[in-house]
Amino acid sequence: MTGNTTGSLTQAFPDNAACSTNMADTPPLTKTGGILTNPIDFYFDYSSPYGYIAALKIDDLAARYERGVIWKPILLGAVFKVTGGKPLPTLPLKGDYSKIDIARSARFHNLPYKFPSKFPIAGQAPSRAFYWVNERDPILARKLARTLYQAYFVDDRDISSPEITAEVAASLGLQRDDVLAALGSEAVKEKLKSEVDAAIARGVFGSPYFVIDGEPFWGVDRFDQIERWLDKGPF
Repeated sequence: MTGNTTGSLTQAFPDNAACSTNMADTPPLTKTGGILTNPIDFYFDYSSPYGYIAALKIDDLAARYERGVIWKPILLGAVFKVTGGKPLPTLPLKGDYSKIDIARSARFHNLPYKFPSKFPIAGQAPSRAFYWVNERDPILARKLARTLYQAYFVDDRDISSPEITAEVAASLGLQRDDVLAALGSEAVKEKLKSEVDAAIARGVFGSPYFVIDGEPFWGVDRFDQIERWLDKGPF
């Protein structure tokens, strides 16, 4: 990091003050912090309601099969420039159905859900916050990701706002001013851009999107297939 962000790491992460300030990848972890091989790559966009559902389910599913998960927020806006896609709820005919299906899917998975008053939103602020925290504390970063998702899809808070993202982060013990400084850091901006570019190069086109042992799976409705793959291997 550069500027004030680096100088404030001791306050923001008092138990990890000596950590490096680059944006290198962190190792794959279980939800309790154990490092495992053969991780699941989990791509998600903060404006994706199906991504919200997946974010609250994937770690538990992976843990049952002793797999780690690498969380990778992306920006569907950048992806749609390549695919020509649009957010599903904004499409004629499909949009009306999707709103029914999203709410039903949340009920099916026993998760709270409220369609936000502002939709879709830009995901830069929460995604940058995730990558900044993840470089220092991956477990806290996942907690932040889930809390941000819930702020948007349950509490109807506009997490595209850097101020709102920083407030949510502060509720987990992070320093609000440090988060805001990180969101403006060129290193953090470049980290997000490089992750989005890498995801597109890998063929990621939606949220949630998983890559397991080189096999891609798109959508929360692929969880049954994912579980079979984890349990019995390729089919």
